Amino acid sequence: MADGPGPAGHFPWGRAEQQDFRSRVRGCLLGGAIGDALGAGIEFDSLEAIRAAHGPAGVTDYVPAYGRRGAVTDDTQMTLFTAEGLIRAQVRRSTGVWQPAADVHRAHLRWAATQRGWGPDERVPDAGWLAGQEWLYARRAPGNACLGGLADDRMGTLDAPKNPGSKGCGAVMRSAPFGLLTGWEPQAVFQLADECAAQTHGHPSGHLAAAAFAAIVHGVMRGEALESAVHRTLPLLAARPGHEETTEALRMALVAVRQGVPTPERVRSLGEGWVAEEALAMGLYCALVAEDVRHGLLLAVNHGGDSDSTGSICGNLLGAVHGETALPPGWVAELEGRATILELADDFAMELTHGPSLHGPGGHSAAWLERYPRS
Repeated sequence: MADGPGPAGHFPWGRAEQQDFRSRVRGCLLGGAIGDALGAGIEFDSLEAIRAAHGPAGVTDYVPAYGRRGAVTDDTQMTLFTAEGLIRAQVRRSTGVWQPAADVHRAHLRWAATQRGWGPDERVPDAGWLAGQEWLYARRAPGNACLGGLADDRMGTLDAPKNPGSKGCGAVMRSAPFGLLTGWEPQAVFQLADECAAQTHGHPSGHLAAAAFAAIVHGVMRGEALESAVHRTLPLLAARPGHEETTEALRMALVAVRQGVPTPERVRSLGEGWVAEEALAMGLYCALVAEDVRHGLLLAVNHGGDSDSTGSICGNLLGAVHGETALPPGWVAELEGRATILELADDFAMELTHGPSLHGPGGHSAAWLERYPRS
């Protein structure tokens, strides 16, 4: 696996490259969370019910969910823990230990602990700073496959996956952070995302859709146009057994782009988003046809399906394409957990650009290792 620090694996990063990378990481994580929050209050409503309650255009802003506006769901929670697991994998690699799938699995177990506990447990050694964020200890309609797949310590693998019949969207919606590993080769990003998705979703469509999503994010993070990133991902998919549903869903999203003016009905033609390949196709379509971030995200949530997940996927993509400054500021300002998301995004960018100075032969930061313990 190539893991050099620059967009094409080169070193060192220039200042302009670092600033662009950080903006895109911020955009990806914040954009996904905004899409998640826009869909959270209407996740289980039909399109007809959404229009009846909010007008012919559907929702055009945050609506209350879980007691507040701008609340996020398990989609954002798990995405954050995925990113944290990847940081800790990079930190551990400097010790000679390289098991990134296991490090992400441990991060997802830390998320699962937030679904069982009332708050951070100071008795847990080396939990890291993210597990200490009290606002994350909230159940926001987590998927059964995620909870069940993480109910014990056994890690699902591609050869022996957890929940082999599950192809819900719970692995797709958390997989954008793999695409932020811009120094890796596309095949390596696809493989790691695939392996980590199988920890909870064993059906081929459940884990391959997550891998395809990660590869698409990776493409746009490295400067490809979004549609080009999709076309580059299709051969990676085609080499995997059981790819047909995911491949067809991506092709249908590309076809829908050319079928006329984007409408909620056209989004609905791609599915409802409860299963992995449909959620990916719907979020991708909305990102492809988006006039701007606001337009794309509202299109992605105004349908009678899994609105928070399709909104999250679309937001991850648009944020990665355009960076944080393209996000509607009012939505950013009201977003639950914004400070934590920004802090984690900046830490991710700093690890990828300056990791050797933080925990390698060139330097050592006790504060960094306290935030991201090696154990």
